[in-house]
Amino acid sequence: MAGHIQDRWYRTETGPDGKSRRVKSERYGTGMRYRARYVGPDGTEKSKSFPDKQKRLADQWLAHIETDMSRGQYVDPRSARTTFQQYGERWLRNHQADPNTGFSMESQIRRHAFPYIGSRPLGSFKPEHIRDWVTELKDAGVVGSYARVIYSNVRTVLNAAVDDGHLAKNPCAARSVKAPPVEAKRVVPWTADRVFAVRGELPERYQAMVDAGAGCGLRQGEILGLAVDAIDFETDTLHVVRQLKLSRSKPVFAPPKGGKLRDVPLPGPVADALRAHMKQFPPSDITLPWMTQRGPLVTHRLVFTAPLGNHVWRNMFNTDHWKPALAAAGVIPDREEGEQTYAAAREHGMHALRHFYASVLLDGGENVKALAEYLGHSDPGLTLRVYAHLMPSSRERTRKAVASVYSQWTC
Repeated sequence: MAGHIQDRWYRTETGPDGKSRRVKSERYGTGMRYRARYVGPDGTEKSKSFPDKQKRLADQWLAHIETDMSRGQYVDPRSARTTFQQYGERWLRNHQADPNTGFSMESQIRRHAFPYIGSRPLGSFKPEHIRDWVTELKDAGVVGSYARVIYSNVRTVLNAAVDDGHLAKNPCAARSVKAPPVEAKRVVPWTADRVFAVRGELPERYQAMVDAGAGCGLRQGEILGLAVDAIDFETDTLHVVRQLKLSRSKPVFAPPKGGKLRDVPLPGPVADALRAHMKQFPPSDITLPWMTQRGPLVTHRLVFTAPLGNHVWRNMFNTDHWKPALAAAGVIPDREEGEQTYAAAREHGMHALRHFYASVLLDGGENVKALAEYLGHSDPGLTLRVYAHLMPSSRERTRKAVASVYSQWTC
């Protein structure tokens, strides 16, 4: 047994005959009768009280404590009483995520986790509580990949709580708990006609951005952060070493997504387009903080700038130039009369240019590993999962290979 049970309604004393006997204590008949006591791994005494006629429960509680200790699953009851929000607030202050990623994570947990499960003590979490929370997210309209990210963040916090001894196991790990579903959508790449139609509808200042995306596979932030010194015309190479992104709604320079620096082949037509662009719209020196709003200031001579020489604001470009070009090219419907904005067109954002790039390379016979490197994917498996359906069919090659072998033995 991990400890012992104290009966506070009785005490033991020595009688006149020298023998021990049980007599009623001054607490007899009042308050909790039994106190289960044990010494925890930290060397301090822990206890829990039980009412009259519940000694069996006290014994069971101590037995569970002993079992948990022997299995290495012991959780200090005081730590178990810490609520998810109390622990989450502490974890958010000390986690080691990228500052910009951390800001998004903090916002998601505060908006979509704390209001639902924030007051629950960590030690009381069961799989059913996570299942209920996921359902509540769905009922609130938080679904798809966004809900999946929020769920992943909460699971990460609970994993840390397990590591820190606040609960025995993560309820998210139960087989009955499922992450919010994400509808699987196959990438449908643009045709070359569509790419060049959209390019032609953009203002001249921004047309070469399409070439950087469709011809080199750059993300939008990498296009906006493309500097003159990243273009090597002598070796026909484009060095992807930074992006322009927002940190707490403020523009900053940062490494590419996932910190994945890479070199991408620079095709001749794309090089020509970039040369012509820089001749017509000379690059400008842009100074911004590095990584976060309070990061050190760095200056880069950006290839793509706004008319007044400042950097291009992503939202402004998407609203004022990209969507009108999509509508003019017939990709999305035009605005209804009196409407100020266009319909949502997430699948037709600038990321569509990366999909086009991937489809062209795969159709040309490029291998998945090389494509993953050019796209900046850390795992070729991710590239394969996204683009496998675009790879040329091997059926005809199989037919020809087998037929060739048979022809040698049947002729």
